[in-house]
Amino acid sequence: MSDVVPQLILKAGRDRSLRQGHPWVFSGAVASVRPPARAGDVVLAVSGDGRPLGLGFYQPETDIIFRLLTGRTDEPVDGAFWRRSIRRAMDLRRLVVPPETTAYRLIHAEGDGMPGLIVDRYDRILVVSFATAGMDRRREEIAAALVEEVTPDCILERSEGRARRLEGLPDRSGTLFGDVPPGPVEIRERGLRYRVDVVKGQKTGFFLDQRENRALLGGLCAGAMVFNGFSFTGGFSVACGRGGAKRVVSVDVSEDACGLARENLAANGISTEDHPVVRADVFRYLRETEETYDLVILDPPAFAKTRRDVARAARGYKDANLQALLRLREGGILATFSCSNAVDEVLFERIVQGALQDAGRSASVLYRVGAGPDHPVSLGHLEGRYLKGLVLAVRGAAPGGPSGPAGGRPPASRR
Repeated sequence: MSDVVPQLILKAGRDRSLRQGHPWVFSGAVASVRPPARAGDVVLAVSGDGRPLGLGFYQPETDIIFRLLTGRTDEPVDGAFWRRSIRRAMDLRRLVVPPETTAYRLIHAEGDGMPGLIVDRYDRILVVSFATAGMDRRREEIAAALVEEVTPDCILERSEGRARRLEGLPDRSGTLFGDVPPGPVEIRERGLRYRVDVVKGQKTGFFLDQRENRALLGGLCAGAMVFNGFSFTGGFSVACGRGGAKRVVSVDVSEDACGLARENLAANGISTEDHPVVRADVFRYLRETEETYDLVILDPPAFAKTRRDVARAARGYKDANLQALLRLREGGILATFSCSNAVDEVLFERIVQGALQDAGRSASVLYRVGAGPDHPVSLGHLEGRYLKGLVLAVRGAAPGGPSGPAGGRPPASRR
């Protein structure tokens, strides 16, 4: 390692979290940086008593001043480093991605030792996002390593959002390699077919983090009346339709998303007459309609981007879950999710419990779920667990609703 690598010297006793597996150092833990470094430089974190701790990206303009890349302090962060890191990520996906699946997260930032880098694979297309100054400065080097190791047809950049703004970086999108095909890209997930808008769709075009949960709920809905709120392009709707649901009602406010949802249902042989897709506000739809369901799925966008938004977000989550519970039949299942990082699991469960109480109902937890294994999270990095979900067996009749499953699946279909 070159002697010119700046040292990030921590205050006495402030190295514990880094040694215990947390990949960040906050600005308040730093005594000095010698020699001076600029945003995006690789620096060596050093304990107060002089022990080297690891190499990582330096960002003096945010609370997270250091993001760990490697605990090997003699390992150059160069093109070979990125190629090795990409190969490790590819090896992991070979273990955890299910058969007949051509779309998954290839690189998940800190979970793969590459903070600030997201790479989603849609068959032969890679969609990448550089969220930190350190990654942004190396975008061409990383793109070249991806071309060499993954051999995609195209690399599309979608570096957007709040994380970049915090780093002082503008949003940026465009093609880094190859040509983006016109129109949606077709992918497969456990044999199911989906069309994905990788250019304009939310996130990178599809909610890859919900793959395991789509399979889970698809196995719980035979003969069921299903409501899929915030349905986006119909991922859960297709899984439930192919899982034998009697009827799936999909509701989303985006007409573009609803259009792709209809295409996805049709591509999998699912009738959009029996399984309607409705463009509407989910809150209003649940308040103004009277249909009841055996399974309600809620996968809203992030209501809280920062901790300042948590109180408002809590009200939104509670209202959505309350309205869902008022449309859920006795013995039904509520599958409810939050992707707000600022809303932790304890708070989320407290919010859902409050909605149950207001609805005069009770529930047992069938599953606590999160993102799939292609979204790995470092054991010491709880902040990486952004997606949390509850699958609940709900008891007690909804006020004003039917007391049993009339019109839905027969009682014998429930286990």
